[in-house]
Amino acid sequence: MGIKLRPHHLLCTQGYSGKGYSEEFVEHMNEVVAMLRREEPTLIDLTFSTDTLCGACPNMKAVDNCETNEKVKRYDRKVVEYFQLEEKEYVYQELVKQIREQITPEMLEDICDGCSWYPISACRKKILCNYFQRLDKAE
Repeated sequence: MGIKLRPHHLLCTQGYSGKGYSEEFVEHMNEVVAMLRREEPTLIDLTFSTDTLCGACPNMKAVDNCETNEKVKRYDRKVVEYFQLEEKEYVYQELVKQIREQITPEMLEDICDGCSWYPISACRKKILCNYFQRLDKAE
């Protein structure tokens, strides 16, 4: 199965902690996240539209259209701008490493502003782990 990910899902897949919109969505998310969190390199196609995770989301109305489309597009746009991403193939593990090396708490707050999962997920802990390690080393 080829994995397509939209930009903000690069963050969601890191912070995911077993919660979701529906049982079907959680099952699907568990499968995809398990593939992405393996140690061996996993190729993904970064897409600025509907992706593999959207397929099981009950909020999806049609291709590139969900109930919260404006918010979703804003998340994607901010991730693209902060990390200079392009619509192309990447190695997921390398891209996640790059994001973790560059991200700050302010960037994460800005990107995820308005996300209902952000306050109850492991996003801050998992995505900002390198940021806090950098702080510790600087002291």
